[in-house]
Amino acid sequence: MKASHLKPDAYAAGCPTRQILDRIGDKWAVLILLLLRGEPMRFNQLRRAIEGISQKMLSQVLKSLERDGLLRRRAIATVPVTVEYSITPLGLTLAEAVDPLRDWAEQNLKEVLAAQRRYDAQRKALAA
Repeated sequence: MKASHLKPDAYAAGCPTRQILDRIGDKWAVLILLLLRGEPMRFNQLRRAIEGISQKMLSQVLKSLERDGLLRRRAIATVPVTVEYSITPLGLTLAEAVDPLRDWAEQNLKEVLAAQRRYDAQRKALAA
């Protein structure tokens, strides 16, 4: 039976759903999609907006998102050629689904950092 006819099961090792979950779990992909919700952007605009992403990583993630149908790449005939990226309707549904996670992370950052410090202190005390 073809994979397209199988019932999705993210817990099964060979299920393609895992590839999609990998994309959702990729911080760079999420940040790119969230930025593109506002407006189409050029490569260097994205690179400047997302601190810490390398040119190589941005290029790889953009290609993956385009392959997945989550964004659209448009070459504009200028000298040199201008390339613009925009979110697709499918990408927009994903961005809307993950934005609450970004919001949760921002709202709970202090508590998570405090928990990490407590954990690290306990582990250090046990090791001593």
